[in-house]
Amino acid sequence: MAMPLGDIRIIELGHVIAGPLAAALLSDFGAEVIKIEAPGRGDMMRELGPKAQDGVGVWWKTLARNKRILALDWKSDAGREVLAKLVEGADVLVENFRPGVLERAGIGPEVLHQWNPDLVILRVSGYGQDGPMRKTPAFGRAAEAMSGLTHLTGFADGSPMHPGFPAADSTTGLMGALGIMIALFARERGRVRGQIVDLAVFEALLRLIDYHIPALTGAGVSPMRNGLRQPMDFAPGGTFRTKDGVWVTVSAGGAETARRLLRAVGGDSFAGDPRFATMEGISAHMSEIFDRLNEFVTAREFSEVEAEFALHDAVAAPVLSAENIVAHPQIAHRGDIVSVEGDATKVVGPVPRLSDTPGSVRWLGRRPGADTAEIMQELGCDLATIERLVEAGLIAVSPAGEETA
Repeated sequence: MAMPLGDIRIIELGHVIAGPLAAALLSDFGAEVIKIEAPGRGDMMRELGPKAQDGVGVWWKTLARNKRILALDWKSDAGREVLAKLVEGADVLVENFRPGVLERAGIGPEVLHQWNPDLVILRVSGYGQDGPMRKTPAFGRAAEAMSGLTHLTGFADGSPMHPGFPAADSTTGLMGALGIMIALFARERGRVRGQIVDLAVFEALLRLIDYHIPALTGAGVSPMRNGLRQPMDFAPGGTFRTKDGVWVTVSAGGAETARRLLRAVGGDSFAGDPRFATMEGISAHMSEIFDRLNEFVTAREFSEVEAEFALHDAVAAPVLSAENIVAHPQIAHRGDIVSVEGDATKVVGPVPRLSDTPGSVRWLGRRPGADTAEIMQELGCDLATIERLVEAGLIAVSPAGEETA
């Protein structure tokens, strides 16, 4: 079956998470991604985090999945010539260096568009390609702080907290993939040729949090972190621990679902209290509601809580660990955890699900230079030229037998 992005070629000059994740998300649906690494010095994601039994970093395995690996010194004259050939036949180039790095190397957008006027260029940086902070170094945690996420996370009387995953980098990867697809769509419709997608790492979270800015500017309300409850207490919810030690998250999104929740923990009299007739009334008495929820959940085992909430069509979901996730029947039914032949490491499969042109994980992240020789031959280089470039340190190839490891 032909994959929906099977005719899209992406050149990836990015490193670490944000840029590479954007390319990885599109590779799941068939885009050919050629990831370029410096010879002898690969992406730091190869070394960050735990290693699988075969010695390869598990984060690298999933972040570089479905990608072809080219070890190339693209800053050298010979490497620039190779990069130019790649760009001429590409649809997209992804980079997430500090602003000015490509320009200083002589391959800024003007040059790239001379090589290929139809090229879509995703430029990911800490604070964007322009503005007073364009040269300020940044990592994901700084972006999380700037977006407002860190301010909204934690207990009201405690320090702001970061989430347990690289939220800024990951959401930037998602937004970068969206930006690429919008630009490709505009090109396909003949509205433009190649263009630049300029994405600052803090901006994806800023957009996805969404409500905090209109809450301040429209209603004069400044959202504040609220521990196990929601900021602003606009709807009932929280996280509680059952009698048998299971953490449960409870939530409701509107007045009717809120009253179902109140009925589950306090009966008809509690749910029918006139104070709770509207969401405004519910929000005004959230401390009382939270205490009732806490009292109900902590006094019961999880099976009892789950059964009572189900009886009232209310939501109480257990907080899953990684072990719980890989054993969960619904997740298994959806096919959300996948593996590839010959590798014991499992990864999260392509999202979203497409009915007729689904994505796939065809291989996990490969060794340095795994596809260098093949790609160079596709560009017209003979074996003698490849050997000469290897000896000069301008490219690197994997030892025989390790190309797909």
